[in-house]
This record gives sequence, C-alpha cells and structure tokens, in this order.
Amino acid sequence: MKPFVLLKKVKASLLVVVFSFMPLAHAYSFDFDAGNAPAEVIIPTVIPVILQDVSAGAGDATLILRNTTLITNAWFDAIAPYHPTAIGVYTKHSHRKSEDSNREKNIALFYASYHVMKSLHPKRIETWNTMLSNVGLDPFNTTTDINTPEGLGNLAGINVVLNRENDGMNQLGNIASDGAEAKYNRMPYADYTGYKAKNSPNKLIFPSKWQPAIVGSGGGLFKAQQFVTPQLKNVTPYSYPSPKVFRAPRPWNSFVLNWNGYVNQAEAVLEASANLTEDQKLKAEFFDNKFRSLGFSALQAAQLYQLSLMDFVHLDFAVNLAAFDTAIAIWQEKYRHDAVRPFSAIGYIWKDNTVTSWGGPGQGTVSDMPANQWKSYMSVADHPEYPSASASFCTAHALAARQFLGSDDLDWYIPIPAGASGVEPGVTPAADTQIVFETWTDFENDCGESRVWAGVHFPDAVPAGQAIGREVGQIAYDFVMEHIQGNL
Repeated sequence: MKPFVLLKKVKASLLVVVFSFMPLAHAYSFDFDAGNAPAEVIIPTVIPVILQDVSAGAGDATLILRNTTLITNAWFDAIAPYHPTAIGVYTKHSHRKSEDSNREKNIALFYASYHVMKSLHPKRIETWNTMLSNVGLDPFNTTTDINTPEGLGNLAGINVVLNRENDGMNQLGNIASDGAEAKYNRMPYADYTGYKAKNSPNKLIFPSKWQPAIVGSGGGLFKAQQFVTPQLKNVTPYSYPSPKVFRAPRPWNSFVLNWNGYVNQAEAVLEASANLTEDQKLKAEFFDNKFRSLGFSALQAAQLYQLSLMDFVHLDFAVNLAAFDTAIAIWQEKYRHDAVRPFSAIGYIWKDNTVTSWGGPGQGTVSDMPANQWKSYMSVADHPEYPSASASFCTAHALAARQFLGSDDLDWYIPIPAGASGVEPGVTPAADTQIVFETWTDFENDCGESRVWAGVHFPDAVPAGQAIGREVGQIAYDFVMEHIQGNL
C-alpha cells in the first residue's frame, strides 16, 4: 500500500478545528486519489457537531466514545474488502478489491460515515448531506451494490447502525425510565437502570458515596448533576461477552469508617492542588478534552509513522474500540462502588476550617480558604469517582496504539500560547510553552496523574482505572487484529 503523508494543509485544517470548531461550510477540493477523507474532511466536520451536541468535557466522555467508535467501526468495515485479509465486524465480505484504489476507499469511507452520523445526530442531516455534496458525492445515492465503493460504504454504515442503535445505550430513547417501551416523548440516552444518588446536591448524608455537584456557567443559572449514562454498564461490548469479569478493588480509603484513610486521601488531593505547576495545569486541561488528547494522538501517530490510509483507519478503530469497551467495564464499577468525589469529602472533613490549596482562577495557592469553598482545578465530572475513567481510557488507548505501531514512540510536542488556558485565561501559561509526550507511556501516565492534579480524583482511582484499561485494552486490540488478519 502506498503511504500517505498528512500534508501541511491537513494539519492546518485540524488546528482550525481545535481553536475555532467551525464546520466546513463550502465546497472542498478533496483529492480522492491521494487524500485521507477521515483526517481532511470527516473529522473536521464531525467534531464541531459533537462539541455542540455533546461537548468535549470529561463528563460526556461516554457519548464522545460512542460517536468515535461507531464511526471508526464503519470506516473499518467499509474498506475491509480493500485489504488482503480484513473482515468487517458487522459487514463481512469474502471478496477482495484492489488495494491501490485510494479513490474507492475514500468514497466508501464518506458513505459509511454518512449513515452513522445520521443515526447519531439525526437533526444534523443537512450537515451530513453537505459533507458529501461538498466533495462531489451524492448523499442520496442509496446503492448497496458491493461492486461499488458507494455500496460498500452504505452497507457498512447501515449495518453498524442496525447493530448499535439498540445495544443497551438507549440511543433512541425507546426505553423508559422503568425499563418499559417508551412510545412517546422519547429521551435519547436516558437512564433506565433506576440509579438514584444517595446524596442530594445540597446535603452530604452518606459521606462515602457520590454527591452530584451543583454546576453553573457564571451567568446565574445553576444545575444539579445527574449520573451520565449509567446504563453504559449494560451496553453490549465488542470484544468480550460481559464486563462482570472485570473488577476494581473496593476503594477502602473512600469509606468514612476508615477515617485515617479517608482523611489521608483528601490531604493528598489538597497537596497536589496547592503545588500545581503550569505544566500540570495545562496537561490537566489537555486530558480533560478527549478530542484533543485521545482523538488527536492518533493523528499525531499517523504523521510520525507515515501510516497508509488503511493503517490509519485500523489504528483509529483499535484505539477507539479499546477505550469504548473499557468504558463499559468502568461504568459497571462506578455504578457498583458509587464513590464520593474529593470536593464532597474535603468539605465534609474540614467544613469551614481553612485549607491550603489552589485558590481559583488567577489566585495561585492560598492558605485561608474555608474547606467548604474548595473547588477542583478542572470541573468535576457527572459520575461517581472510582475508578478513574480518564486513566482507564488513556491506558487502553495507549496500549492498543503501542502494539499496533510496534513502538512506544509518540514524539508529540504541543504548543500552548501564553494565556491560552481555559481555566485561567490570560494567566496560564505565563509565556508561550509546550506540553510534551515523548512516548505513549508518558501519555498514559500523565493522563492518569492529571486527574489527581486536577482535583477530580483521589490517588487510588488512577491505578484502579489503569488496571481495567490494561486488561480490556489488550482484549480489544486482539479483537481488532483478528478482524484485520481474518482469523475469525
């Protein structure tokens, strides 16, 4: 296969997405023979929609992973016939097409993406129609002829939708809160598990258990959190039969009856907060944005390793599936342990007594903060604390990438302009700088630790998440390789 290079124009378009999140609105001169449809057109079109409809924050990571995994699954299945041995997950073809036809691969990728995104974001149908028409493709071409790239793409996208719309995530909102069929006023992704928080947002009655936070935008409107998509624990995994075999040990330090452990882990969070460095702040923000960290690391790898279009699709599917299947097991454990977050425990322990900590945007470290006014550097996610989801995602993602690429090298240097922080705009960093991940190991380790730096996790949650990410990540990677090699 002829390798492609992510040219400067591709990299520039992605930077535009990062900083402005503007969709492609005009006809785009896409080179079907030498280009990369996912990197150059599909990703820059999809990201702004997900950011508007879902958001990139850690609390919505489950929905972001659903989007990225389903679309990369469709890519994988759409161009499997162009690989010597690959067999799709939901669309299985025994015939082989010409490996050298990048034009046909790109056409198939566009049509596969179209059906998945139409299912995930049906109100954005005009965006998906425009995405195809802007590159000269007909969005109303519904052929399923496997002798055409349009047919291969349509089939792949349709089959992912058929297999995933009712996989337990309640994407269509056709399951009511009591588990019965919802015929009217459906609420997509609504919980049907019956989960109820033990604590109210205003009162911590059970100090070992999760308390929903009250969050506001600064404009006078406040909302109480709700456990985001607890039903994820019931979603059908790709690579294993059931998440029940994956278990995180009990978070004993989060049990208030283990008072010394309870206080010690809260003190560890306060110490990390009081000693925050610029590098830690920037990495905490970086890993909180799952597109910028998990998503763009695959694009960095594509450039570094000069991956072919086929190999880029295989890598992107492998890392997304690894994180997706890990999330199912993690959400099972979050639901089971229902553990308290640092902000609740710190206020409970010290009440209105003062603590030393980061004092808020632009305040630096202060020593006169009442504990019940303490806040984490990053906004707290809307799900129980233990185990760490971000740590697990990064570990699974990095493991799959390392094995696929055959190397730990990442060589990722990310420039951060002065004052570009989202938490401390105009203040952090004090001067132009960069954050660096020389290896995938650095990437996953910093990702896990960043959740403690950010004040949203206790230290024990990180290795607990990493352990499940490592276990599931290997199983997921093997699953993808079996499909690439055709060993089914």
